[in-house]
Amino acid sequence: MNLDHFDLALLDAVQRDASTSQIDLGEKVNLSSAAVNRRLKKMTAEGVIQGTVACINAEALGYTLTVITEVEVETERLDLLDEMKRTFLTCPQVQQCYYVAGECDFVLIMLVQNMAQYTQITRELFFQNNNVKRFKTLVSMSDVKTGNHVPVLEPAPAKA
Repeated sequence: MNLDHFDLALLDAVQRDASTSQIDLGEKVNLSSAAVNRRLKKMTAEGVIQGTVACINAEALGYTLTVITEVEVETERLDLLDEMKRTFLTCPQVQQCYYVAGECDFVLIMLVQNMAQYTQITRELFFQNNNVKRFKTLVSMSDVKTGNHVPVLEPAPAKA
């Protein structure tokens, strides 16, 4: 999908606050609310917009620790890696999971209520998995910057 400057402005605005009315969005980007509606529907249908969510304060629900875990696997057999990915996907405390190149194989970002909960999760995800060679735990002392805001760049000018 080719995105023009109106689309990019809309994407930037809805990332900041998805509850903004289409009338207000139209005023921000200089479009009618009907045009905003059409563009948002098209970007959703094309997969540019993947969903609309509410950002929840994790501490309000008792999740006071952010833990980053590096996981090194014993073997990179595809079936074993796929099984690990499925396990990580089903764990609600795993907020982000990356299969990476480098010294480790996976990097997990987790929200946990306390170290006891993290210890229980390590038993389930790592100690009971024969393909985990080792894991390294980093505990966040403070969340300096978090989020999923994708930087929105202006489209390149069309070539003549």
